[in-house]
Amino acid sequence: MRLLFLGDMVGKTGRTAVWNRLPGLISDLKLDFVVVNGENAAGGFGITEDIFLETINAGADVVTTGNHVWDQKEAVAFAGRHDQFLRPANYPQGTPGRGSGLFYARNGARVLVANVMGRVFMHPELDDPFKSAEAILDACPLKEQADAIIFDFHAEATSEKQCFGHFVDGRASFVVGTHTHVPTADHQILNGGTAYMSDAGMCGDYDSSLGMDKEEPLNRFISKMPKGRMEAATGPATICGVGVEISDATGLAEKIAPLRLGPRLAETIPEFWR
Repeated sequence: MRLLFLGDMVGKTGRTAVWNRLPGLISDLKLDFVVVNGENAAGGFGITEDIFLETINAGADVVTTGNHVWDQKEAVAFAGRHDQFLRPANYPQGTPGRGSGLFYARNGARVLVANVMGRVFMHPELDDPFKSAEAILDACPLKEQADAIIFDFHAEATSEKQCFGHFVDGRASFVVGTHTHVPTADHQILNGGTAYMSDAGMCGDYDSSLGMDKEEPLNRFISKMPKGRMEAATGPATICGVGVEISDATGLAEKIAPLRLGPRLAETIPEFWR
């Protein structure tokens, strides 16, 4: 199975780049399943229902989120209406929406996608992500109820991300980190066969501070005083993500490589998809 994960869409420039390029990527690379993190898609803060639906219409099978999931008030209302919209699974019981779901890939495979949020340096501090993941895996084990299992681990600390990868190694197909908006160079297949990358990066303008116009963040670091609102940068976007090939026989990863398309960062498409 060919899986593509795209990192946090930031603002109009990021989401538009994804919408424009994703249909062609699905066709050209013969992708079976696509997950996109959309928690920063609405001006850098949260996601609206229209943006979610447009991302699904562009070809995403699931849209994950993170700590900004509720920044747009309408998300509380629409989260429960769409199975393909995921918020972190370790929110307390009774939170709107769902944190995981079982979906069907284009090749007919059953794909479990789970969105979990870390706790180190993160706000709000949610329930234990490791216990949450354990419950998800117990309810839908790999190669029993699911042919592939994907975790979007939305977290700040790379140590927490790496430990989470080792925790589910051999029981999940792929663990990818989101939230820090900077692509890491540690894509690998762990000893148990789980593909792993600490952060997929963002889909947005890299002439920025994490996708936001750089002037206000820079001002706040220097003066410690806000001068205005944070605004999403509007320059040309680079699409960042990661591609994984998953064995139909075992549900574990066989290949992993980054995907980057656009200005500023060196463009790359996984060699095994060329």
